Amino acid sequence: MKDVSELSFPDDIRYAKSHEWARAEGDTVKVGITDYAQDQLGDIVFVELPEVGESFDKGAEFGTVESVKAVSELYMPVGGEIVAVNSALEDAPERVNNTPYSEGWMLEVKAQNASELDSLMDMEAYLASLKG
Repeated sequence: MKDVSELSFPDDIRYAKSHEWARAEGDTVKVGITDYAQDQLGDIVFVELPEVGESFDKGAEFGTVESVKAVSELYMPVGGEIVAVNSALEDAPERVNNTPYSEGWMLEVKAQNASELDSLMDMEAYLASLKG
């Protein structure tokens, strides 16, 4: 595992306590797990994601990520309807390890309430939470 200072935390996204990230992109929100989360998990071997069209409330479990070390639940940083799923992760789950904020994104949500993004942490608050 890397030191927090060696990991990437873009300042244009919001962070959930459960280590998911959310980036507003027009009228949708792209979601994935943070560099910290993928580093803690180790080599990711499988990602289970919902179907397009399913809806979830903020904080609801939407899938799992499995590594050689553990299986972890994934939680919605904002509530809404799934409008896209990164199907490339079926054949290449390691993208979550290699590029968690770009090719390793997991899903895109049409948010029910865009203001839910405001309740998530910015980069500085997330880093502070990791340092305890």
